[in-house]
Amino acid sequence: MRWLLDLWTIVAVSSGAVFYLAGTVGLLRFPDSLTRLHALTKADNLGLGLVVLGLLPQVAGPLAGIKLVFVWLLVMLSGACVGQLIARLIRQSGDPAP
Repeated sequence: MRWLLDLWTIVAVSSGAVFYLAGTVGLLRFPDSLTRLHALTKADNLGLGLVVLGLLPQVAGPLAGIKLVFVWLLVMLSGACVGQLIARLIRQSGDPAP
């Protein structure tokens, strides 16, 4: 049974790394700042979620799992707030170009 949990960890963390890579590619390839910001925030939130889901079977106890989920939720909240602030500044400047 332990090997199944280890396999889940490997698959989920690897999938999270793929989403991080996709967000980075979107950051480098998309034409303007708003689409870059969108790609980066969406891919990073999903990537971190997959990493956390992959690490949950490996934690020592339920308190450590709750801490991981809390960090994930905190990162999602802060990413959304910062993304909105950056997008508002880009829209106010009137130039979404790089």
